[in-house]
Parts: sequence; C-alpha cells; structure tokens
Amino acid sequence: MSGPQGLLRALWRVFSNEVKQHVGTDQFGNKYYYIPQRKNWLGQTLRERRVIETNMKEVDYKEGDIPSEWEAWIRKTRKTPPSIEEIMKNQKYREDIKMKIKDISEKEKLLNISDNKEKLVDSPVQIQIKGHASAPDFGKSHPSEDPTSTGKTFQPGSWLPQESSNQNK
Repeated sequence: MSGPQGLLRALWRVFSNEVKQHVGTDQFGNKYYYIPQRKNWLGQTLRERRVIETNMKEVDYKEGDIPSEWEAWIRKTRKTPPSIEEIMKNQKYREDIKMKIKDISEKEKLLNISDNKEKLVDSPVQIQIKGHASAPDFGKSHPSEDPTSTGKTFQPGSWLPQESSNQNK
C-alpha cells in the first residue's frame, strides 16, 4: 500500500466489516485471501471474493508469476485452495514433460539426419492435377479450344431468348 490510496483502503476495510481470511502463500511470496459473503451497511449482500496480494505492480505481471493452481482457485474453477505439496508435484510433472519433449525432439532430429544420409527411398513426387476426372480435358497437357460438355444435349449457340410480345415499340 502506498500513500493516500493505502490509507483509504485501510479505512474502507475497517468500516466495511471486510474480513480477510488468509488461505495460503505460494513459493513466489504471493498471499491469497478469502473474503466470505457478507452484508454491507446498506443491507446489500456482497458475494464472496478471492484476492491476491503481491509485491509487484499489475503492469509488471507476466505469465507464470502466479502458479496455475492458485489462479484456478482465484477464478473459482476449483473449490479448495492448493497445497504446497500439490504445487510442487505439478511443477515436477511439468519439468518431466519438458525433458521428455526435449529428448523426443533430439531423437527425431537424429533420425532425420540418418535418413537423409542413407536416402533409401526417394521422396514422393508432387503431382498437381487440375480439374475433374469427368472433364474431357482431364489429364491432357493443354485443354482443347472447342466447347465441349459431358452433357448429352448441350449445343453451344442453340438457345436464343424468346421474343416478348410486351416489348416497347
């Protein structure tokens, strides 16, 4: 808390009957509090809140400064706050997964290098086919200039619009 804002917050907490229950602290020193549902001095019901107090400013926050377990508790996606053991277990699991990913990617790089050296099988040829198999020019290098169709009754130029009796004369 700093300056007049901190003083006003402290006075507000005293007069608003806001009771913070300390729930836990993470490995970064962040403190987590639970404020139960209560009524204010006007008789309005204020819902429960979960808050965090950190040593950093909001603009200095970056991803990973709050453990995901605590963030889930703050956002109310989990009911109970996490324990230190749970956080450490999940952190170890994440590190194990990162190591496994690194090992697999190194193995894949080695396999690609050895495959490129041996060249047992040629790489597949890319064939680009345009059009549809039912078209008369399918597979030909140059399509014909004559109008054609797969339909049995199509004749280019055989249709003319009907003369209308309502034409302006």
